[in-house]
Amino acid sequence: MKKSYKIEVDCANCANLMEHAAQKTTGVQNVTVNFMTQKMIVEFAEGHEAGEVMQAVLKACKKVEPDCEIYL
Repeated sequence: MKKSYKIEVDCANCANLMEHAAQKTTGVQNVTVNFMTQKMIVEFAEGHEAGEVMQAVLKACKKVEPDCEIYL
């Protein structure tokens, strides 16, 4: 399953760091963060609950960019 989320990130480098952090999160099959459109597209692995995975993604992204926001 693929879902799109609105994000708030300050720079392209921060978006890249968020993408890498999210990619390492359990339950994420693929992720793309687009700084220009301020969107994150997440493809979830089979058998994982999107809500739970996104909470882990948000936590991982906050470690690399504390003031980022992902609107779930």
